[in-house]
Amino acid sequence: MYAQVIVDVPTMQTNRPYTYRIPAPMLEILRRGMRVVVPFGKGNRLVQGFVVGIKEDAQQTEQLKEIMQVVEMTPVLNDELLQLASWLAEYNFAFQISVLQTMLPNVMRAKYGKVLRLLAPDQLSDWPQIALLFADRGEIPFDSDNVDSELLPQLLKLQKKHIIEIGYLVKNRAKVKMVNVLKPTKDADFYKNQLERLRPSAVKQSRMLTFLLQAPKKFVPVKDVINRHHLDYAVIKQAENKGWLVQRQMESYRIPKLQTPVQPSQPLPLNDEQKQAYTAIIANIVQPKTQTFLLEGVTGSGKTEVYLQSIAKALAAGKTALMLVPEITLTPQMVRRVKSRFGDDVAVMHSGLSDGERYDEWRRVQRGEVHVVVGARSAIFAPLTNIGLIIIDEEHEASYKQDDNPRYHARDVAQWRVEYYGATLLLGSATPSLESRARAQKGVYQLLSLTKRATQSVLPTTEIVDMRESIKYNNDDVFSPQLLGSMQEKLDQQEQIVLMLNRRGYANFIICRDCGYTPRCVNCDVALTVHKDVGRLICHYCGYNELIPHQCKICGSKRIRQFGTGTQKVVEHLKEVLPQARVLRMDVDTTRKKGAVDKMLTAFGNQEADILLGTQMIAKGLDFPNVTLVGILNADTTLTLPDFRASERTFQLLTQVSGRAGRAQKPGNVILQTFNPEHYAIQLAKNQDYEGFYHQEMALRHAWHYTPYYFTVQIKFAHEQVDQAAKFAFETTNWLKNIVEKDTIMLGPAPSTISRIKNKYYYRVVIKYRFDQHLMQALTELMHKGQQLQRQGVTIMIDREPTNFI
Repeated sequence: MYAQVIVDVPTMQTNRPYTYRIPAPMLEILRRGMRVVVPFGKGNRLVQGFVVGIKEDAQQTEQLKEIMQVVEMTPVLNDELLQLASWLAEYNFAFQISVLQTMLPNVMRAKYGKVLRLLAPDQLSDWPQIALLFADRGEIPFDSDNVDSELLPQLLKLQKKHIIEIGYLVKNRAKVKMVNVLKPTKDADFYKNQLERLRPSAVKQSRMLTFLLQAPKKFVPVKDVINRHHLDYAVIKQAENKGWLVQRQMESYRIPKLQTPVQPSQPLPLNDEQKQAYTAIIANIVQPKTQTFLLEGVTGSGKTEVYLQSIAKALAAGKTALMLVPEITLTPQMVRRVKSRFGDDVAVMHSGLSDGERYDEWRRVQRGEVHVVVGARSAIFAPLTNIGLIIIDEEHEASYKQDDNPRYHARDVAQWRVEYYGATLLLGSATPSLESRARAQKGVYQLLSLTKRATQSVLPTTEIVDMRESIKYNNDDVFSPQLLGSMQEKLDQQEQIVLMLNRRGYANFIICRDCGYTPRCVNCDVALTVHKDVGRLICHYCGYNELIPHQCKICGSKRIRQFGTGTQKVVEHLKEVLPQARVLRMDVDTTRKKGAVDKMLTAFGNQEADILLGTQMIAKGLDFPNVTLVGILNADTTLTLPDFRASERTFQLLTQVSGRAGRAQKPGNVILQTFNPEHYAIQLAKNQDYEGFYHQEMALRHAWHYTPYYFTVQIKFAHEQVDQAAKFAFETTNWLKNIVEKDTIMLGPAPSTISRIKNKYYYRVVIKYRFDQHLMQALTELMHKGQQLQRQGVTIMIDREPTNFI
């Protein structure tokens, strides 16, 4: 028998599996979807791989190598996920090994190491330093901690003499957490009798027996018993020796915990619009057929309640459900709401968890112990079976598209999975992406509308402030008089405020006012951002940082000024203008610590802060009844991006963050500060007029030949030398021009918006097409050609339907 294995070799990736002999002891256990360790290449170095097929015959069997070992005794990927990986690799011009690894928790990626093996111990007499290394063992790790670099010449000579050899290891980093547990062995009468016979001074034994008398007849963690009953390990060991209890080790899941306990909740009554949407969704779940619904509902219209009741129906039908949210910020609140309905039947998957937690949550899902998964983008690969419903909340969000290889969109993966299971896909948003809304208009998706808020509250009123005029009469370029006055009024009424500024840090950059010098990143073509709290200038692309200078390094002047405003600076400014206000700042810098997001949102929900200031991570999904004012400090940050979606993203962001105000009984207000008050995206966001924006933006997209009228592919070329990046970009473009259809449009090549990132120069080509099979074949060929170009230092990135044009 022979196994088809996709191997983990980054420099020689291919979608063609390699054939290996299956050793006799593995014949009965080896299955598709298992991870194995195999020898690869001339040096027979060991690599990890995935078994994607098993067959009875193979060509040139005498040359085939043998599988060395299996990593687990059961498959880690089922047939559905293996088929999905094959499709996704082809569709997204990626390699299968990248897709297969993306489907698993990070901790399940192989860690490779080298060892030195001693082949001829009796020949080390002339090599005393090497003999010392192997004094008590025949194999040592080959790394800087165990082998001094000065010994490398000697080791090379010994290797040539075949006295030692270099071996390779594949280490499995996925570890199961084991805990000590105990269980009573006797009945209650026995423990009562022992208690009566105890002398009064045996306090700890009395506590031990009291616990055993009342303990359930099941294993419980020893640590919990010690903490709750004020015992120690010695008295537990003594009790075990007396036969009062039995101890053993048992696997324990590392389940993510929220800051406060989750209280059970009951389904809420649905209004007429919610009922219509719910009825259409559950009809499709009960009589399963593949169908995609687009739930377009204004902010606060009760989309989440429709989600929860639809999940309940899927579970009642014996199916599983998967729910995606776009930001880690939304995950704690959504997890809380889902767990309040479905309790321990919910698994959580997102990047904010520890490696151990993600691994254990993945295993709970794979073992069928939970039937509902909530998570961010990567949760779309959760190993659920018999899926009945997939929900993508805030489906318009760009975070559902992965920028790195494999560059998949969670919506495409969801579509594939519901087609596989004959399931229902529910896309929800107050501001759907133009692509989804156009598909609904054409009947590809079924449109469901929620036009009013579920609580009968009205949408907030929005005031646009022209900052060009405000700055003329007011020296404050952060807060207009209108916003400052409204904040003071809300604080006096003990109501809460949300402020959004989509720029973290203290200031955008610093500049010498004498010579004009601006400190820039040494690795990227960007100015460094000021982070005053740590006293450093930081690059947000590669992480390079340096101290904030007190004088110009070019001319020596001390006239250095900070320009622009970030969230740190706003906090400092708030302390000056509203000293009584309690402020929480939420951005990437303040939420790095595990549990920080849930802790902040819980504190704000408990009204321990008056103002929540944040970047766009606070714009969606948050539901706080006491928030009555939303201030958007600069509505133009996304409007000026060099991206054809800039207006769409601006409208979506402004509409979403405006929807945080007035979600309960108190009316809400929004103050939107902008330098472009006449722009249609801002004017239409004022009234949350999605339909008006949709029709205006669609007319522009049609004129510009952009999605959803045309498909788009972006190809990027990166090299450490700018001329080489340009050379390969132009050569590839000229090659493609002779292949693509006549109506296919090619833009470029041209330098990327940020021409250098992490010491590599970037050129790009944007291709717009309707239907072009020749282009698809050429891009697949280019993907494989990229393997050879890597040896020349060129990196090629092919991105289907890109969301990032930086």
